[in-house]
Amino acid sequence: MASSSSSTGSKAGQAAGPVRCAVCGGESQQPPFRPGPPEQAPDLDLRPGEPLRGTMARWLQQCPHCAYAAPDIARAHPAAAEAVAAAPFRALVAETSYPPLARRFLAWAHVLEETGALHAGAEATLHAAWVADDMNRPDLAAEWRLDAVALWRSGPPLDAEQTVRVIDALRRAGAWPDAAATAEALAASNPPPAVAQVVALEAKLIAAQDTGRHTIASAMPPSYPRPHVAQQRIGRGKPGGGFRAWLARLFGRSG
Repeated sequence: MASSSSSTGSKAGQAAGPVRCAVCGGESQQPPFRPGPPEQAPDLDLRPGEPLRGTMARWLQQCPHCAYAAPDIARAHPAAAEAVAAAPFRALVAETSYPPLARRFLAWAHVLEETGALHAGAEATLHAAWVADDMNRPDLAAEWRLDAVALWRSGPPLDAEQTVRVIDALRRAGAWPDAAATAEALAASNPPPAVAQVVALEAKLIAAQDTGRHTIASAMPPSYPRPHVAQQRIGRGKPGGGFRAWLARLFGRSG
């Protein structure tokens, strides 16, 4: 995906200083953020464990002038300015019934969707659902999980790891028939062993109509020496799979 950058901007995680928004040109101070590794196991949808889990407020920058949000607002897809100026984006960032942090993730998701990055838009929408979880807003969390599923399914074909996250989003949203059918189809596709273990747990949770949070560690056998080891190789055999790659996608580029 093409991007533009400003000489005054800084990449996420680098030194602090005035950042020039790639959309409107306005300057603002944006605190640097360098994500550290989680020490606890991630959830089944790959929401990271602590301490990274508690840093969501720092995952995105947001321009105070035009409200463009991204991991690095000094970079933007060439079509981002049009998306930010359009009425749907302006209405979204003004929607006071949504938690402010959720609006930031939804703003980023909207730009990603409008510029064709549907899977990345699904990720950002799921992050908004995590914010809703933390704010005890199950109605919004369910709505945004279903929105994330729609974006995942509208993009390129999903690999096994991505499909597990779709299943978990459907389960957490209480979309039982769709969740069960998707889990059954993935289980029948002979997925990698680690994926199969997670799908088996998802199938049990769906049968129990359990919408709660569960971790990857709960799907793995006791032989794993540390609960979070499995999170790095859920997608073994799939280039770009696993939690490390998810972190790299989230913090390593924007637009």
